[in-house]
Amino acid sequence: MLSRCKTCGGNNLGGKYVKIVKIKTPVTTEKIRELKAGDNVLISGIIYTGRDAAHKRLVDLIERKEELPVDFDGQFIYYVGPTPAKPGDASGAAGPTTSCRMDPYTVPMLKKGIKGMIGKGLRSEEVVEAMKKNGAVYFGAVGGAAALIAKSIKKVEIVAYADLGAEAIHRFYVEDFPAIVIIDSEGNNLYETEPKKYRTI
Repeated sequence: MLSRCKTCGGNNLGGKYVKIVKIKTPVTTEKIRELKAGDNVLISGIIYTGRDAAHKRLVDLIERKEELPVDFDGQFIYYVGPTPAKPGDASGAAGPTTSCRMDPYTVPMLKKGIKGMIGKGLRSEEVVEAMKKNGAVYFGAVGGAAALIAKSIKKVEIVAYADLGAEAIHRFYVEDFPAIVIIDSEGNNLYETEPKKYRTI
């Protein structure tokens, strides 16, 4: 579900209007296609976590045509290995991992229904093409603000591969998790469009 409510429709920062979109997972392909590169979003609902070790296990299951431990249809996955929580907190620091490490496993995951991926850095051309085909977006989390991100995480459960420790698959219950659309479902890439604005001939 997407909404642009009155209180979160946008903010005027230094004279510049910044649109903020509220999202609740799980989402449909139609809703994902409404998001555009550059949109600031606040995500609520469930976000799953997974890094390369967990992704490798998931893709191995996919290749063997076996059931996955999680139904990813319409869901988001965050490339993170959260640190242990302090007493009274749901999660420790939860900053993003470099996303290209997941590129070799991303296409099969998109085919399984993943609609949003959260991380940092560039994605491969193959991944971008698969996002366009399957209707998915790539969000950038705020690097360097892991403690701030953790405050949006209200509850954490390990749902698969506990032996991987921090790299296990977690289920985060989040409220207003901040992110920005880096690559939308049409392949528009903020890393490419923003620098062009400042180039001179």
